[in-house]
Amino acid sequence: MSANDRTVVVTGIGATTPLGGDSASTWEGLTAGRSGVGVLEQDWAAELPVRIAATVAVEPGEVLPRPLARRLDRSAQFALIAAREAWADAGFEGKAGEVAEGSSDAAVDPTRLGTVIASGIGGVTTLLDQYDVLREKGARRVSPHTVPMLMPNSPSANVGLEVNAQAGVHTPVSACASGAEAIGYAVEMIRSGRADVVVAGGTEAAVHPLPIAAFANMMAMSKNNDEPQKASRPYDTGRNGFVLGEGAGVVVLESAEHASRRGARVYCEALGQGLSADSHHIAQPEPSGRGIAAALVSLLEGTDLKPEQVVHLNAHATSTPQGDIAEIKALRKVLGEDLDHVAVSATKSMTGHLLGGAGGIETVATVLALKHRIAPPTINVVDLDPEVDADIVRDEPRELPSGTIAALNNSFGFGGHNVVLAFRTV
Repeated sequence: MSANDRTVVVTGIGATTPLGGDSASTWEGLTAGRSGVGVLEQDWAAELPVRIAATVAVEPGEVLPRPLARRLDRSAQFALIAAREAWADAGFEGKAGEVAEGSSDAAVDPTRLGTVIASGIGGVTTLLDQYDVLREKGARRVSPHTVPMLMPNSPSANVGLEVNAQAGVHTPVSACASGAEAIGYAVEMIRSGRADVVVAGGTEAAVHPLPIAAFANMMAMSKNNDEPQKASRPYDTGRNGFVLGEGAGVVVLESAEHASRRGARVYCEALGQGLSADSHHIAQPEPSGRGIAAALVSLLEGTDLKPEQVVHLNAHATSTPQGDIAEIKALRKVLGEDLDHVAVSATKSMTGHLLGGAGGIETVATVLALKHRIAPPTINVVDLDPEVDADIVRDEPRELPSGTIAALNNSFGFGGHNVVLAFRTV
């Protein structure tokens, strides 16, 4: 077996989201159909056209020591919390290269360990807050930690430092596809032989007046301020834009041989990614779904996944009029009749849209859907759009079939980035 044929598995998961401070509470919220969207209570929100968001259920300050938290942008705080959970969930203790008590060997060689944590926007709150400090209090009061905090690679770098990753620390930036692309890149790091273990995912922390005002003015966000929990409504005829969310989702990926050698628990196989670009518009999706279809074809051609194995999809489905339909058209074009047996979940109806973090938490949800063989519901679909030619899981979770099954996770981003990830039971 060549390096490029190596099987990649998921051995750990972690999350901090609007539904819970870890992966277990997030999953409970998803399967319960609970919305994490609420009214923004900050003074600055009162004058904005959009006054709702899905903020994290557990503030980082409740988890991280204060001296550490002060040196990290909120996006890096989320990433570190999720990564710590995933690292421990995979059965690792301490940093790579350290020998655990009662063992004669280190569990991971640091030169064979990487991190790929993505963010679509990076340390935007640090940048904007420190600019306010500069204007109001002068240059001497600007934090010396500002540059390391605002760097888009800060979450990945800090997670890399946490686990002692030396095979590579990377940060792909592809808008709302960033988290998914990070996980796909991590799979390729292992398949190509560059690493045995990679900590990968996405994070975002952009609940701030400037990003909210900017998204609102480009008519991308729902302005349903009076009913926040009903604002994110993928596939419904009344959908009118996404709801901003924040948080992080991280997985530990590992070669099957490495996982077997150390007796690791395996959630599922990570088959790989399909990539494409629309080359259509900087912000609008290509309406026929051409680019999305190309990404799905790329995935199928690059793996041994069979369309008949796919029984679940965690859709990108942001609750925008054009995007939701383009995604369904692409799926029907490539999968044909096989789409009829795919249970489609749009979990952004509950978490909001985490931008670059979306692919991370939605991968965690996809992995757990395969583990528990349950597809989470899509909430707020009161009047299903007749153009949605797919089986949408509505209101209640649904059992998935027995046997060998696979699931997809779609993520698309401004600029025309398309990423499709695939996972399969083992």
